[in-house]
Amino acid sequence: MFYPYLGTETMNNQIITVVGGGSAGWMTANLLHNQLHQHGFTIRVIESPSIGIIGVGEGSTPQLKVFFDMLGIAEQTWMPRCDATFKHGIRFNGWTDLVHPQYDHYFHPFPSNQDHNSGRYFLQQVHTMLAGYPAMPHPDLYFLTATLAQQNKTPAHEHPELQTNYGYHFDSAKLGQFLKTHGTQQGIQVITTTIDSIQHQANTIVSVTDEQGQIFNSDWFFDCTGFGGKLIQEALGTDFIHYTDNLFNDRAVAIPTRREEQELPQTTATALPCGWAWRIPLTSRIGNGYVYSSQYCTADEAEHVLRQHLNIDDKIPARHLSMKVGRLAQHWVGNTIAVGLAQGFIEPLEATALHLVQETVTQFIGAFTAGRFTTIYKEQFNDNINARFEGIRDYIVAHYACNQLTHARMSQKYASSNSRFHFDGKAVTIDTPRYWEDCREKVVTSENLQAVLACWERGGDLHQLLVDRKMQTYYPTLSWYTLLAGYRRFTHQQYQDNLQTQQIQAKLVELTQHFTC
Repeated sequence: MFYPYLGTETMNNQIITVVGGGSAGWMTANLLHNQLHQHGFTIRVIESPSIGIIGVGEGSTPQLKVFFDMLGIAEQTWMPRCDATFKHGIRFNGWTDLVHPQYDHYFHPFPSNQDHNSGRYFLQQVHTMLAGYPAMPHPDLYFLTATLAQQNKTPAHEHPELQTNYGYHFDSAKLGQFLKTHGTQQGIQVITTTIDSIQHQANTIVSVTDEQGQIFNSDWFFDCTGFGGKLIQEALGTDFIHYTDNLFNDRAVAIPTRREEQELPQTTATALPCGWAWRIPLTSRIGNGYVYSSQYCTADEAEHVLRQHLNIDDKIPARHLSMKVGRLAQHWVGNTIAVGLAQGFIEPLEATALHLVQETVTQFIGAFTAGRFTTIYKEQFNDNINARFEGIRDYIVAHYACNQLTHARMSQKYASSNSRFHFDGKAVTIDTPRYWEDCREKVVTSENLQAVLACWERGGDLHQLLVDRKMQTYYPTLSWYTLLAGYRRFTHQQYQDNLQTQQIQAKLVELTQHFTC
C-alpha cells in the first residue's frame, strides 16, 4: 500500500539468506519464499544448533491469522502442534487505584463487526463523562470479544456472520519448529551451523563464515540473530535508538505453571510493584512472567514477588531474561534487513513482537518488488518501519503515563514482601519503590502522545487527531478510547448505569450463545 508498482520481473539464481532461526527467522523465511520464490529467488536459513530460543509462551495480535491464511495453513493443523489457544484480547488488572473496586480492571478487545452500534454508544458514554455528567464508560460492557472472553467462548467459525477478530497464545519455540518443518517442505534450504565471522564492504555484506571455516555467499541477508544484531549492528555498525527514557522495563523473569481446568481465552496483565505480570494460557501449561525495571528491583526481588503473585514455592525453576528496548535507526542497510529482536523490541505489553516481524517482512517485499528488486524504496521502507515502532511505543507508553498507582497502594498490597526472606541461602529485603509514580511523572512522552492526551482532556475530536497525525495506522481510535476510559482518565468519575448499557450487555450475552466453549 506504500509502493506504487508491483514488479513482475524474474531474478534467476539470486539467494536470500536468513541468518537465525526461531519463530522470527522462520516466519521471515516462509513469507519470503511465499512471495519471492516465484520471481526466481532461493530462500536459505542458517541457524545455530547452540543458540537458545527466547520462548516463554507468547501472545499475538489478529495479524497472525493473516499470516497463516497467506501460507494456506489451517488452524487445526498448526494450533495443536504449538500448544496454541485462542485470544480475544488482554485483561488489565490493578493498573488503577481502588476508588471504584469494580472498575479496577479493563479488557482491551479485538473489535468485531458486531460492535458497530455498541461501540458507538461506548464513545457517547465516554464523551458524556468527559463533559462532566454521570455515565457508564467502562469498555468491558460494549464489545463482543470482551463478553466472549468472560464467557469462555471460542471464535464461531461455523457462523461466518458472527466472525470476530482474534489472536492466539502459543509456544513460540514450537511455532518456530512448525514453521521450519513447513518451510523446508516448501523448498526452503536450511543449514545448521554457527556463524563465526562476517565479511563486508562498506554497507554490503559479501558473505558469512561458520566456525568450521565454510563460507556462505548471498545476494541478500536477513538478520534474525537476536538482540545482538550480529550482521546489521556488529558488522555494519547501524545505530540503535534506546527507548530507556520512554519505557523503564528492561528485565523479565518467567515461571511456567500447571494449566487450570478452565482458562479464559485472554492474556492477563496484572500490575506488580515494579512492572507487571503476564498470564498466557496454552493447552499444555500457563506461561507466567514479570516484566520489571532493574532500576527499581533486583532479579531476586522480582522472582520473589512473582512467586508470591503465583502462590508457588521455589521448586519450579525460574528463567531470567534481559530486554534491549528500542529500535535501529535503519532496518534496511545495503543488502541487509534486520527482523525481530535484531531490529528492535518494544516490551511485550501488547504482544506486538511477531506483528512487527510480519509487518517488516511484508513491507520489505512490497518495496523490493515495486523497486524491481533494488534498493530504490529503501529509505521509504525505513521511514515506514520506524514510524510503526514509534506509534506502537507511544501506545505502550500511554499505559504507564496514565497509571494511577501509588507507592502506598503497592506497599499495602504487597505488605508481606516488605520483610527479609531467604533466597538461595541469602537474606533479601523487599521494598516497594516509587516505580509507578516515576512512570507517571518522569517518563518522556512524544509530541504525538502529548497531543492525544491533551485532546482527550478537553473532550476534542480524538479520531480526527489520530487521522491527521497518521496514528490510526498503528492503533485504531477504539483502542485509544478503550485504554483511556479503562484507566478512568476522567476528572469527573460518577459512574451511573443506564438502560441502554444493560440492553447492550444482554444482546452481547445473547450473541455468545452461538459460540462454543
